Amino acid sequence: MNLQKCAVIGTGFVGATAAYTLATSGLFSELILLDVNRAKAEGEAADISHGVSFAQPCAVHAGDYQDLKDCGLVILAAGANQKPGETRIDLLHRNEVILKSILDAVLAVAPDCILLVVSNPVDLLTYLAQKLSGLPACRVIGTGTVLDTARLKYLVGQYLQVDSRNVHAFIIGEHGDSELAVWSSANVSGMDLPDYCRIAGKEFSQSVLDDIYQNVRDAAYHIIEGKGATYYGIGMAVLRIARAIVRGERSVLPVSSVIQGRYGVDEICLGLPSVLGKNGIETVLDLPLSYEERKRLESSAAKLRTLLDQMKI
Repeated sequence: MNLQKCAVIGTGFVGATAAYTLATSGLFSELILLDVNRAKAEGEAADISHGVSFAQPCAVHAGDYQDLKDCGLVILAAGANQKPGETRIDLLHRNEVILKSILDAVLAVAPDCILLVVSNPVDLLTYLAQKLSGLPACRVIGTGTVLDTARLKYLVGQYLQVDSRNVHAFIIGEHGDSELAVWSSANVSGMDLPDYCRIAGKEFSQSVLDDIYQNVRDAAYHIIEGKGATYYGIGMAVLRIARAIVRGERSVLPVSSVIQGRYGVDEICLGLPSVLGKNGIETVLDLPLSYEERKRLESSAAKLRTLLDQMKI
């Protein structure tokens, strides 16, 4: 397995933006783009390649599945969009068929790769990818709530007028409306949030926390209303996850994976803080939760479990 070789499958807004961030990062020596529309993949590869001389060397090209031999990281950004009047379950069934055909082709040439699922609904598709591929759960990773957590840190940083990189807090659960903010352990460089708010002269109340959380949860809706799609933030989140894997950082990121016996949850994918290294997920951390946070996480898991049961998975 060659971790310097990466493939992006699906070159829509998200896939193409992720490919751009990866190609200019210096992480990879080769980046292969695949799409059902070969011309689209070729166009994106050419466009990115023309700017590589301003960054670090990386061979970017469109390819076919046989070009993925020995590929270390495969990013899945392909999937069907919901049709008018189509139920979420029908959409998931269509994506299941697409996912199976992709995985069969990928694993025929790169059986030792790590899969990173970006397509939405990411938690459900990550679960499907692990079950359909038969790969160890540690090597099938969804982007989970990595972007949601970045949004939370940004908004808290804006409110407190402090560098968001010094804000330590997580959004966990479903990447969607049932996600939750873990306020009970949130801090700024080790200082509990209420204490930092007092020093900064900022109000600390449930209404303030609720307002920040709602802005995180609804961020994608506002962006889509303004520009039609979200892709820059998730493209940078993909790069952050890829860097943790390729460099063996053992960084803690709230990615999605199949959970067994954590927080009272089994056989479901959720975004939870996990240690990421060269072999994928090394461990899922047991983040201390308040009683209310635990209940909300269980509710988030139950929502996803209901959808999987309806699909008879």
